Amino acid sequence: MTQLDTLRAISIPASLILAYIIDRMLGDPYNFPHPVRFIGKLIKHIEILIRKTCHSSRSLKIGGLFLFLTTVGISWGLTWLITDLAFELNFYAGAVIQTIFMYTCIASKCLYDEGIKVYESVRSGDIEKSRKQISYLVGRDTSQLSFEEIIRASVETIAENTVDGVVAPMFYAIIGGAPLMMAYKAVNTLDSMVGYKNEKYEDLGFFSAKIDDIFNFIPARISLAGFVYACLVKGQNHSNCVKIAIRDRKKHKSPNCAYPEGAVAGALGVQLGGTNVYFGQTVVKPVIGDKIRPIEAYDIVLTCDLMKWCGFFMMFIFVLVWYMAI
Repeated sequence: MTQLDTLRAISIPASLILAYIIDRMLGDPYNFPHPVRFIGKLIKHIEILIRKTCHSSRSLKIGGLFLFLTTVGISWGLTWLITDLAFELNFYAGAVIQTIFMYTCIASKCLYDEGIKVYESVRSGDIEKSRKQISYLVGRDTSQLSFEEIIRASVETIAENTVDGVVAPMFYAIIGGAPLMMAYKAVNTLDSMVGYKNEKYEDLGFFSAKIDDIFNFIPARISLAGFVYACLVKGQNHSNCVKIAIRDRKKHKSPNCAYPEGAVAGALGVQLGGTNVYFGQTVVKPVIGDKIRPIEAYDIVLTCDLMKWCGFFMMFIFVLVWYMAI
């Protein structure tokens, strides 16, 4: 290993710390050329090409595998190529580019801000504004949601995305740097765009949904440590957080989502899950947690706080483990 390779490896945890700090300060500016937007456009273009040639269930599944491999491969490859060229040019230029890529993959502040917007619209009593605001966070039909359902949807989504948007990207960053982090974002974007179990995407999104489950398997489970820390910081019920997450871990079609949702439900003493509508299809989900008290608007803020402190703790742990391992 050359001196440059050693420096590049050492720069990964430092870049992750800086990326997390930058995200907490800036979030995702709307006019910023975010890589995930390009990944989304790439997915749409490839999907159009696949649907022109694939029509049977089997061919759509094969096309879906091609979609997955192409999207993830391009995302990883371009990130690796750009960071590699930058490091070859100058170590500091490479470190800056690496940090920027990592920053774009963390969604802590964006998720927090969007959650607070929903909370404020609910507090204002404007049901239509609240339904519109929550539609930016969830994939379900929001046109008929009540205030209670809007609050529940917000808490569920913020809890789930604590893993998808914060813990998992950092987990893969510390393992494989910015390229693997971006590959994970491609996996996650594919799942959010084509991973639905409906008539349109059941076949095309088959591989994307399954592989997203695999990528989130470890992050979902280790996130419990972060939620416990967050509970201790915010004075929430840390023991019930773990109890409900473990007890209700199988009460979701996803093998991973019930862990963060259960952790938050247990911490707050509320019940999540139930009936939702996704693209015209009614989906009945088991309930997660015990209804110790009714869910209320401020639970959105509390969930945002749990997400923030969970992310901070997991970032610290990942960096600490990395330095202990070398």
